Amino acid sequence: IDITDFEGKSILEYREWIGMMDEMHQTIANMMKPVIASVHGYAVANGAGLVAACDLAVVSEDSKFGTTAINVGLFCMGPAVSLARHMGKKRALEMLLRGNIIDANTAERYGLVNKVVPKDKLEEETMKLARELASKSPVAFQMGKKSFYSMWDMNFGDSLEYMGEVFARLCCTEDAQEGVKAFLEKRKPEWKER
Repeated sequence: IDITDFEGKSILEYREWIGMMDEMHQTIANMMKPVIASVHGYAVANGAGLVAACDLAVVSEDSKFGTTAINVGLFCMGPAVSLARHMGKKRALEMLLRGNIIDANTAERYGLVNKVVPKDKLEEETMKLARELASKSPVAFQMGKKSFYSMWDMNFGDSLEYMGEVFARLCCTEDAQEGVKAFLEKRKPEWKER
C-alpha cells in the first residue's frame, strides 16, 4: 500500500494486500532457480523485505534500505519474516524497531545484500552472477534451494538427517554423475537436467 493511499481501507482490503505481498515472498522461495535482486535506489518496507526474500542481492553503492513503518505507528510485519530469516534476529529487529534508513555498505555488513558495486556496474555485475549460477547443475540448484528453505523449520538433528537424505538422492542424479566425471576428466560438465 502506498502510504498516501493508506486511510479508509477495510480490514478485508488490508488482508488482500497483505496476501499479495505474502504470495510474492512464497513465489520467490518456491522458484526452482535462484532469484537475484538487483537494487538501485530505495528499497523500503516491503521493498526491503523482497530484497531479503531473494536468494542473492547485488546493489548499487547509492542504494538505501529501511523498514520505516514504525515511524508512522505501524510495523513491517511481512518484511520481518524474510529479514529475520536472512539477517538474523538482532539485526532485523534493529532495522524494524529503529525505522532508520541504512546505506548499501551497512546492508552488506548486516547480511541483507551480498555485494555492493558502483551504480554504473550494477547490471554488469548482476548478469555476471546470473551467468555464473546458470552454469551450474539445474538439478543441484532445484534440490539444494528447496531443501535449504525446507530445513529452516526443523531442529538441528532433523535438519542434518533431512539434508543427508536429499544429498543421497542428489548423488544418484545424472547431473551429479556427470559433474563428478567431468571434474575427474578436467572438462566442463554437460548437464543432463535429471
